[in-house]
Amino acid sequence: MKKFLFLALSLSASLSAYAQEVSVAPKATPYVYGMHLDIAKVINITEAADICGPVPVQMTYKDSHGDTHALEYSGIGRGCTN
Repeated sequence: MKKFLFLALSLSASLSAYAQEVSVAPKATPYVYGMHLDIAKVINITEAADICGPVPVQMTYKDSHGDTHALEYSGIGRGCTN
């Protein structure tokens, strides 16, 4: 009986270690020249598309207050060759 109880407690403890908070990705704000950016830590930057020309790129970051934001800006695609 003690082995069964120990096994049940161990299983529930290991499953709770894998539980994570569900986070909703913030809606991307389009970048406007001159806007104030409070970027404390960059979380992710999407890769540019494989075309030659301007493409939208998104950056997800945390500000100095710990809030998560997403910013969309134009970048040059990876499809350009010389």
